[in-house]
Amino acid sequence: MADKKQKLKTEVCILAGGGSQRLGQDKSRLKLGDRTLLTHARVLAEKVGLPSRVIRKDDMPNCGPLGGVITALRSTNADSIVFLSCDMPFLSTKLVKDLNDHPGQAVFTQTIKGAGFPFRLNKNLLHVAEKQLSNGEYSLQALAKKLRARRLRLSVAKARQLFNINTPADWAAAQKRVA
Repeated sequence: MADKKQKLKTEVCILAGGGSQRLGQDKSRLKLGDRTLLTHARVLAEKVGLPSRVIRKDDMPNCGPLGGVITALRSTNADSIVFLSCDMPFLSTKLVKDLNDHPGQAVFTQTIKGAGFPFRLNKNLLHVAEKQLSNGEYSLQALAKKLRARRLRLSVAKARQLFNINTPADWAAAQKRVA
């Protein structure tokens, strides 16, 4: 008897369309070690074994990551998307695989700070994200709550890989980590 539970077709979308206002320059093009931040994310997707694409321009600009999420969900041919941010160069392959394998239509990583990147959404949840945007709510925390998303909880030690680069101080700290 064939297994009735089929694995969903999944892709990775790397969000790289933010304004980088606090940092003052395009994060995706910054070189950390021998790779740009965007290349770090692409290599991670490749190691996980999923096809990937980059979202640089949102259908709805100035809406934070929610604009990129909606753009990706509207344009995907996959059933499910793992969302990565280009400013998180320390994510592990294991974390992304665990996130992808976690049951549920919406799964966010969870730390003491709340739900955030990386996360996975099924395409059929697009309408929820669009409704939230139409209500003027741009928060990923609010989206996770509306979706009653499952949470992949990380220990404090494992949460270190969620470090993201938003400011010149963050950039300096990231450079020290790879030195």
